Amino acid sequence: MPLPPHDVTDLDQADQGRRLIDWAAREMPVLGQIRQRFQAEQPLRGLRVGGSLHITAETANLARTIAAGGADLSLCASNPLSTQDPVAAALAAEGLAVFARRGEDQATYYGHIAAVLDRLPQLTMDDGADLVGQLHQERAEQAAAVWGGTEETTTGVIRLRAMARAGVLRFPIIAVNEALTKHLFDNRYGTGQSTIDGLIRATNVLLAGKTLVVCGYGWCGRGLASRARGMGAHVVVTEVDPVRALEAVMEGFRVMALAEVAPQADIVITVTGDINVVDRSHLERFKDGVLLANSGHFNDEINIAALDELATKVREVRSQVVEYTLADGRRLHLLAEGRLLNLAAAEGHPAAVMDMSFANQALSLEYMAQHHAALAHQVHDVPEALDREIARLKLVAMGVSIDTLTPEQEAYLGAWESGTH
Repeated sequence: MPLPPHDVTDLDQADQGRRLIDWAAREMPVLGQIRQRFQAEQPLRGLRVGGSLHITAETANLARTIAAGGADLSLCASNPLSTQDPVAAALAAEGLAVFARRGEDQATYYGHIAAVLDRLPQLTMDDGADLVGQLHQERAEQAAAVWGGTEETTTGVIRLRAMARAGVLRFPIIAVNEALTKHLFDNRYGTGQSTIDGLIRATNVLLAGKTLVVCGYGWCGRGLASRARGMGAHVVVTEVDPVRALEAVMEGFRVMALAEVAPQADIVITVTGDINVVDRSHLERFKDGVLLANSGHFNDEINIAALDELATKVREVRSQVVEYTLADGRRLHLLAEGRLLNLAAAEGHPAAVMDMSFANQALSLEYMAQHHAALAHQVHDVPEALDREIARLKLVAMGVSIDTLTPEQEAYLGAWESGTH
């Protein structure tokens, strides 16, 4: 049987990719349980689903689940450096329309998004909202025919909410990123561990004793700051939100403006979802040898254009490390082109946390297929019942038992009469 349209680096890598996918599946029992139900019930039978996601072994297990539910699934990458080529090959060999190559240039990246959209998806899965963005900017008529979609990450949710506020969002979106079983675990524990993993793989630096600056104290920043402190780094947090800044102080971190801490910083990592967090004024203050990295979705958080303008010499000193020498002799090192450090220089989040994130994707997609007609063209939270069910399934898989309320306790919590005795 001929394979559907695809564009991957090397189909001969498919066997290697299958081994990686199967290895990740060992740590994804919740998604495995959902896949078994999807196989039996076929809740997505006959539906065309288009996804722009990081093409990793963990994502492949989501893809297998969506396909098991009966969907005609097409996939492209949501970042030029995040694709694991053997995984892409394996999915293509299994009959999925996959368009993803690690290191693809910008034209190829958007060409792959177009290839997914050419298959006329009724439901979308996004990580960063590039797929939905292209639909609305380039294919407005096609966007009007889409039932709905899901969004995986903070940056994408920000973009989509801006579209909804502007009144241009053409279909409903479920913000998977906002589920408690996503951001409390994936963003915090996943980003924290995988970013440190990418930093060490790219540089082999010792973190103990280094001054490491975390720009942004959202859930990703919390996890990164915690993990860096655990490895002996002197962690400084920068923030624009006074409540988050106060929380960081209460957690025992130093909180400073980036311009103030810049001359002391050995390592700076951005996790904000905003543009030019590390700007020209900061680049002019960093000390010689500083490492600059980003774990936010887009490569906008470090002003790379300003870095290029300031540099008198640019050279690659290690894989994923480019050294920029300034006129005064200081050397600033940019990791992974300013793209997602944890995916460009490592393997992304561990499968155990992606198990919950992708369980949210699968169940939210099923919910969207069933309820899209009743949903406003807005960004919606994951239904609480789905969030709690994913947590319950994860606890069962981990062998953890919890208590249940007695009828007396449930009645007490629903009453107002009883007071101090």
